[in-house]
Amino acid sequence: QLQLVESGGGLVQPGGSLRLSCAASGFTLDYYAIGWFRQAPGKEREGVSCISSSGGSTNYADSVKGRFTISRDNAKNTVYLQMNSLKPEDTAIYYCAAGFRASRQAMCDKMRGIGYWGQGTQVTVSS
Repeated sequence: QLQLVESGGGLVQPGGSLRLSCAASGFTLDYYAIGWFRQAPGKEREGVSCISSSGGSTNYADSVKGRFTISRDNAKNTVYLQMNSLKPEDTAIYYCAAGFRASRQAMCDKMRGIGYWGQGTQVTVSS
């Protein structure tokens, strides 16, 4: 069964940190661009950060630049999102997605080329 599984979400105070993981099973991520997306209640899903298949290039939404870092470990078939200096407005369900040979820019900007979605993990930033 081909799937992506997110983990690492939870409740954190403003200013805190979390690291999300996205693990693939049933297929290898080597040739996939990976993206992290989020959806807050009443809002559309938006691209947060995406990374190329090699890990050599990344992009971030303006709202998270300087606070979030995306990385990947192809040997572990896992992609990470390190989130620092969290704000209440970061509260959302976070999803990872994979696109075979997809453009990381197109994935993040327009959700193009996505073949797989994870089930999501809740991140709540609140005091």
